[in-house]
Amino acid sequence: MATCPEGHASTATDYCDICGSPLTGAAPEAGTPSATPQLGQCPACGSAIDGRFCEDCGHDSALPAPGPQVGAAATGTVPEGNAEGTAAIWVAIVTADLAHYNRMIAQNGPDVDRVDFPDYYPERRIPLHGSDILIGKHSATQGLHPEIDLAIAPADIAVSRSHAILHVNGESVTVTDLGSTNGTCMNDSSTPIPAKTPVPVQPGDRIHVGGWTTIALTRETS
Repeated sequence: MATCPEGHASTATDYCDICGSPLTGAAPEAGTPSATPQLGQCPACGSAIDGRFCEDCGHDSALPAPGPQVGAAATGTVPEGNAEGTAAIWVAIVTADLAHYNRMIAQNGPDVDRVDFPDYYPERRIPLHGSDILIGKHSATQGLHPEIDLAIAPADIAVSRSHAILHVNGESVTVTDLGSTNGTCMNDSSTPIPAKTPVPVQPGDRIHVGGWTTIALTRETS
């Protein structure tokens, strides 16, 4: 049993297993590296130390000095998102909106006599990847493959093939109606936004297209 400079009884013979102080004159055990960092300065953070463990960063001076960090940790930056570095993306939530349907019926729009509200329409969540997101209906003959495809049954027949487009630029989004038959409205308004004119969209905004489709935009972490 060895006694460290602080007076602790230690079963270890190199460093006190109570406070970590080096045991003066103790020889390292077989297989233990003899070249430990010189006491006096922490090899990890450079702080002055008088024992095995740095009081500032907790580094064990009997271990190799930590290597250089790379990537986000080395620069002090993290990807857009929260403190853990998870990235934030825009998500479109597509629903059948009875209030929007009733507004369209009251306006007696061009397709009002053919539009029926669906008996069942499960909510769809579509992460938005890329900068230009087309809202419309797919058409193999026209080569249209919208990212938000509203031709999936039950389809909203009042949605145009190329109805509107979302332009995503980091934290900002705009929506532009492409000259659709029934127009594009925002946030429960019955007045369509101007065609061919980008309109800013904020998280939580609701975009109404066709006879009963509403697309809500949210900002979420992946």
